[in-house]
Amino acid sequence: MISGVPMRLGVMFDRDLPPESLVPFCRHLDATEVDDVWVVEDLGWTGAVSSAATALAVTGRIRVGIGITPAPLRNPVLLAMELGNLARMHPNRLAAGIGHGVQDWMRRAGAAVPSPLTLLEETVLAVRALLRGETVTTRGRAVRLDGMRLVHPPAVPPPVLAGVMGPRSLELSGRVAQGTILPEGFGPERIAGARELIGAGGRGAALPAPGDGGRAAGDGPDGERGPDGGDHLNGERGPDGGDHLNGERGPDGGHEVAVFTHLYVGDDPARVREAVRPSAEETASFLGIAPDEAPMAAGTAEEAAEHVRALWAAGAGTVVLRPIGDDPLVHVDRILAALRDG
Repeated sequence: MISGVPMRLGVMFDRDLPPESLVPFCRHLDATEVDDVWVVEDLGWTGAVSSAATALAVTGRIRVGIGITPAPLRNPVLLAMELGNLARMHPNRLAAGIGHGVQDWMRRAGAAVPSPLTLLEETVLAVRALLRGETVTTRGRAVRLDGMRLVHPPAVPPPVLAGVMGPRSLELSGRVAQGTILPEGFGPERIAGARELIGAGGRGAALPAPGDGGRAAGDGPDGERGPDGGDHLNGERGPDGGDHLNGERGPDGGHEVAVFTHLYVGDDPARVREAVRPSAEETASFLGIAPDEAPMAAGTAEEAAEHVRALWAAGAGTVVLRPIGDDPLVHVDRILAALRDG
C-alpha cells in the first residue's frame, strides 16, 4: 500500500504478455507497495483460475484478483469449487470477478444465453452461497442446482465482484455482489455515475465512500425477471422483492469499486500519444466515445499519478493499472515513485 493512501492499487497482467512471464511479473510486484495483481480471462488467451493459482503460489503478500470469469463459460458449482480451493490455500488473498462475457465471444464459443443479466445474477448468488458453505437448491431461469454444497468451503469466503458497466448491470452488482469492476475508460465523472447506480441497487441508498457499505446486480440485453420477480436461493427474498443472500455485504462491510485504467509513462508527449493510440481506439470503440475522450494514466509519471489520485478521489476503492507495451514493469515502477513522492 502507498504510504498515507487508504485505497488500493493493483496492476493487471495483460492478456498479450507471454503466459510464462506471469511468475517474474508477480514476484516483482510482491516486492513493491502494490496491493493487487489482476489476471484476466479473455476468450482464446489464458484461463483466469490457473493464472490466479500460479500468481498466488509464487507470492506471499499480494492479493490476486480475477477480472473476470464469464458466467456463460463457468458452471457456478465448479467455479465455487475452484475459488474455494484457492481461498483455503491462500486465505484473504483472492478477489473473484464474474461478468457477462463479451456477447460475440460467447456466441462464437457456443455459450450465448437468452438473458445474460439473469445468468449473472443467479451465478453470483449461487457462487457466494456455496463459498459460505451453504447447501444450495435453486430453480432459477438460468441456474438450477439441487442440494449442492462444498465439502471444503473456505473459512473466509473471497469477495465476489461483478464486472459490469451498463445501468441495469451496475444496479444488479450493487444488489448481489460484494464489489463492482469497471472497465478501462471510466474516468472520475463516469465513476460517480456508476456509484449512484450501484447504490440504487443496494436498496436505493447512495453508495458510501470506499470502505463503508453497499450491495450489487447486472446488465444484459433484456434484464427482465420472471413474473414473480425472479427465482432465488432457498426461497429467500428481500423486502423490495429482489433476490438476495441475507443482506450480506463485503468482508469489510463495504462494496468495493475497482476501476481498470491503462498506464503508459513517458516524457515525450508525441511518443506517448503514439503508444497509447491503439488502446485508446479499442476503449473508445467499446464505450462508444471518441479516442481522445478515453481517460488513461498516461504522460509523465506525475501526470499518470495524478490520474490515479483522481480515480481514487472519485470513489474508486481500487485502481488497477493496465500497462501498455512489452515492458510493463518499467511503467509501474515509475508511477510508484511518483505516487510515493506525492
